[in-house]
Amino acid sequence: MDRWVGKVALITGASAGIGAATAEALVREGLKVVGIARRVEKIEKLGEELRDAKGKLYAMKCDVSKEEEILAVFEWIKENLGGVDVLVNNAGLMHAASLTDGDTEGFRRLLDVNVLAVAVCTREAVRQMEARQFDGHIFNINSILGHHIFVHSNFYSLYPSSKFAVTAMTEVARKELIQKNTKIKITSISPGLVGTELFGPMKGKPSADLIVKVMPKLHPEDVANGILYALGTPPHVQVCELTLRPVGEVM
Repeated sequence: MDRWVGKVALITGASAGIGAATAEALVREGLKVVGIARRVEKIEKLGEELRDAKGKLYAMKCDVSKEEEILAVFEWIKENLGGVDVLVNNAGLMHAASLTDGDTEGFRRLLDVNVLAVAVCTREAVRQMEARQFDGHIFNINSILGHHIFVHSNFYSLYPSSKFAVTAMTEVARKELIQKNTKIKITSISPGLVGTELFGPMKGKPSADLIVKVMPKLHPEDVANGILYALGTPPHVQVCELTLRPVGEVM
């Protein structure tokens, strides 16, 4: 990890859960971390708690469903920190509805955050890495639901579809980066159930409440540790897909 000290990481959805845990882990490793989210005050509080760490956490307000706000963040990073070296596409949401009865606006919001924002952030990060000829690393926080549909549910909506898109997007980007003759890495991290706020919109739905209450869960720090592992591999090693499950998960 020594080669990443002083480098710049951008983390979307950094106000809680996996994003906050990853921001803390990278700051403690000595990186300059730009954490973005709508609830910027939570990132600012985390930054205060990390003020004595090796690196530094910068908090910026950003709604990743709005391209102009994403572009403004990348421009700020370019002007003030030089450019993005590590990107963690973590922001994501669920929509509390079924696919056959859900509302179009909910579908659109989910795809804007879970798919389009990932594509826009990846494009902008690669542009900044290429401009500086830096072999950076991109992480897409995926899900086991981006590889298999395990159980019937009336609340998944387009969430698995969005994560299948992330799986495909990661592989498409990997091959494009090879064609561009870069050594930029891209890694999909696919956790099972993680104890975060993701299931918050599902509260009150019996099947969702049962999953959250009964099923074994990972901690956000477990996913952050997976990111540190992949980031710390030698330059010639690429972790393309990392699947993390809590012991006892049956999905």
